[in-house]
Amino acid sequence: MTGHKLARVLVPLAMVAGACSAGPGTAPSATTTVTASSSAGDGTDPAGSIAGDWTGRIEIPGAPLAVGVTITGADGSYAGTFDVPVQGLTGAPLTDVTVTGTTVGFGISQIPGNPRFDGEFDGSRITGTFTQSGQAFPLDLSRGTVAAAARPQEPRPPFPYDTEDVSYSGGVTIAGTLTTPPGDGPFPAVLLITGSGAQDRDETIAGHKPFLLIADTLTRAGYAVLRVDDRGIGGTGGVLAEAGYDDLAADVAAGLQFLRARPEIKADAVGLLGHSEGGYLAPLVAQTQAQKPDFVVLMAGPAVSGRDVLIEQNKLIMAAAGATPQQTDDQVAFVTRYADLIIAGDFAGATALAREQVTKAGGDASLAPDTANENMRALLAYDPAPALSALTVPVLAVYGGRDLQVPPAQSEPVLRSLLAANPDATVQTFPTLNHLMQPATTGSPTEYAAIETTIDPQVLELYVSWLQQRFPPA
Repeated sequence: MTGHKLARVLVPLAMVAGACSAGPGTAPSATTTVTASSSAGDGTDPAGSIAGDWTGRIEIPGAPLAVGVTITGADGSYAGTFDVPVQGLTGAPLTDVTVTGTTVGFGISQIPGNPRFDGEFDGSRITGTFTQSGQAFPLDLSRGTVAAAARPQEPRPPFPYDTEDVSYSGGVTIAGTLTTPPGDGPFPAVLLITGSGAQDRDETIAGHKPFLLIADTLTRAGYAVLRVDDRGIGGTGGVLAEAGYDDLAADVAAGLQFLRARPEIKADAVGLLGHSEGGYLAPLVAQTQAQKPDFVVLMAGPAVSGRDVLIEQNKLIMAAAGATPQQTDDQVAFVTRYADLIIAGDFAGATALAREQVTKAGGDASLAPDTANENMRALLAYDPAPALSALTVPVLAVYGGRDLQVPPAQSEPVLRSLLAANPDATVQTFPTLNHLMQPATTGSPTEYAAIETTIDPQVLELYVSWLQQRFPPA
């Protein structure tokens, strides 16, 4: 789930820096460079200087990806950086930059899958191939800089509200950002819970920052909002791979306690908004923790087990990618076996199976991502039914009709049944939106980066109006 996002590594999507994963985490520093050696024969560039800014598109079928390359140096010693604006990747250092005759090559650090580019340089153009995780795609570079990704909704300072970097203790030290409206309050408050995988406080994915946008929207409407880094990301301690759902639920409960202790927060109007896997955790906190939310908002929250979601999303994403029925059946069989091994705690067996699958696809088995861990086990084994059926606080659940990662056809009817006894439960599906609540064509994760809209305004408007009716701001 996103946000990312049960399809963290199991769907064979070749996207630089994992744009279709749960989230790339924090981007590398734009100022970091690595000096790399090269050999140019006579010590000079073969067709004029290769140094400078280059731009092009990795021709991934159905999802071309604009990239930028900056090369510095000359005469046998080069360095450089690699940018993917739509994925929020800036300044990933180049490694092993080589110039031999008219042949140019380099690797890219800080990106999984051992990515590399090899091409031919004629002075104004570099024609070549980009490879990653055993897959190859055309990439032709020409002089120029890559355009910044269009993100018209992304909030920019100055903000008409207060912003504070905060930290508090849960099972680990948790760091985040608290935004509060102007004035003394007390204000109703919302704690945001990210989807699966290691997420930063903005839930950055595919160059979008949905939690930054939600926080800005709600704070402008009169609500305090706390958004935090996941374990092992930014200022938050711990290791996400080692954390089960008891650990993560306790982290959320610590956030509720932190908010209620603040004098500007209305202690009886503090709730949770969970996206994707966060939609598992919010009801679980309400069921199991001493600190309980006063309301729950579920954004693409699944209502069936993680295992069932993973299998169904693989079926749908494979179909959207144009896979044959046999390819889809093979992928589903692999995912089912992989999930069962992880749930059983056979992490070695799951890792071996993943490597075997990569080898079958013609890739390098050593590049198979390692997701066989306690956190993945918790996600796949979790059944949300008891916690959802126990919810008695007001609930708003929102789905995207074209969501392929948490398919509404699988979860919405189940959720309606589980919430049937709740006197204040609202479930709404927006027919043309995807897992990130973007207007989508197919709903495939390969579209996320190319869509300029971060969250459809009608979803943001629903969040505000629903809260104002039940927990009006001060």
